[in-house]
Amino acid sequence: MKLIAKIIKNFFSGIWSFIDRKIIVPITRLVISSTKKFDTSGKMMENWLSKTNTLLFISLFFAVGLFIVIDQKIITFSESSAEVLKNQEVKVIYNEEAYVIEGVPETVDITLIGRRADLMFAKQSSIHDVSIDLTGLKPGTHKVNVTYKQAMQSIDYKVNPSVATVVIYPKISEIRTLAIDLLNQDSLSSKLVIDEVNIANDKVIIKGAEHKLKEVATVKALIDIRNLIKQEEGTTTLKDIPLRAYNNKGEIVDVEIVPDKMTAEIKITSPSKELPIKVIPQGVMGFGKAISAIDINETKVMVYGSEEVLASLNYVPLVIDVNGLKENRQYKMELSKPVGTKSMNVNNVTVNVSVDNAVDKQIDNIQIEYRNLNEIYTVQGLSKEDVVVVVGLKGVQSVLDQIENKDVTAYLDLKGYGEGEHEVEVKVEGTDVKVQYIAKTKKVRIKIIKAN
Repeated sequence: MKLIAKIIKNFFSGIWSFIDRKIIVPITRLVISSTKKFDTSGKMMENWLSKTNTLLFISLFFAVGLFIVIDQKIITFSESSAEVLKNQEVKVIYNEEAYVIEGVPETVDITLIGRRADLMFAKQSSIHDVSIDLTGLKPGTHKVNVTYKQAMQSIDYKVNPSVATVVIYPKISEIRTLAIDLLNQDSLSSKLVIDEVNIANDKVIIKGAEHKLKEVATVKALIDIRNLIKQEEGTTTLKDIPLRAYNNKGEIVDVEIVPDKMTAEIKITSPSKELPIKVIPQGVMGFGKAISAIDINETKVMVYGSEEVLASLNYVPLVIDVNGLKENRQYKMELSKPVGTKSMNVNNVTVNVSVDNAVDKQIDNIQIEYRNLNEIYTVQGLSKEDVVVVVGLKGVQSVLDQIENKDVTAYLDLKGYGEGEHEVEVKVEGTDVKVQYIAKTKKVRIKIIKAN
């Protein structure tokens, strides 16, 4: 233990002796010689600097500072190191009007090797040009070098990848018809519809390699409804609409489109139609019972949608389950929007169904109608019983008293039937949903022939 203490004491004694001989003594001599040149006012400075502690701390401060600076400079500026510049964009030099190229890497990594000082300046430089020069090369496959413009000649570099296999194709062009694709239509107000979209020109030019142009199935103008400044009725203009080319699978094909953007005028309308709510009972009533009345708190609803859809609608159906019903009941129901419509001003209704004892009634001589028959055919009944049928009614007496022949329909659904004789099921329906309609004749025989 004493030996270790002695070694440590000798070590620090040696350091102090070195500092005293090489730093304190020279600085003291310098200060003394300098103060002799000043007048009496310099005596105070001389006395202060002549103190042992003052010179000791000044010398120590300079010694430590000089050691740190030299040490750091030596480490920083003398050691070799490496830096990697990742994802450096590759520029390609070629005739863009005449050729199309494939196989060029979009980015490369550059490894810089050299002294740290040089690497520091190289990284801070704005010059990091990576390029492939295809000047003078003809269509075909070529292996070309990826070059890097060095910021400093004192460093080495490696490019990864350093070689690219590039295919050069002649650029050709075709005229295509532009289609319109409306995006994010659900973001449009439920009471509004896009009635019409007009673009300045429905023809565009696509350019690229021949095999790429063959892949193009359609070119679309992508109109994003979210870009509308205002959602209101009227005509608005959208600019800078992007164009995209797609293949048969709906994948984007990388070709040049001229122009690459389009302007469109969009007409927005708010078509609506007031429709009655038609309650449709479904199921078999309890034994001996029938519906005497159906009351609904809302009888009509305003429906919003396209003109074409609204034109095909006559009512909004509301199906209620009456299977096994034997007494009065109240239904709280949600209205379902007809297919193709966007909005309704009524979404929930309350239906009160009244029940009473059922009676039977029969209506004779109901003429059979034919539906869904191909226009090239006509129909003949094979007998009188195959043309006119009897329909049975079941309901409350007060309701049945109001039913006449014109309120009952018997028909055959002939969809898919062709020439020849057929036995077809008879279907019946009526205007009053509170009544159950029963065909007394279940099937009839008919003959279908070609019309003259």
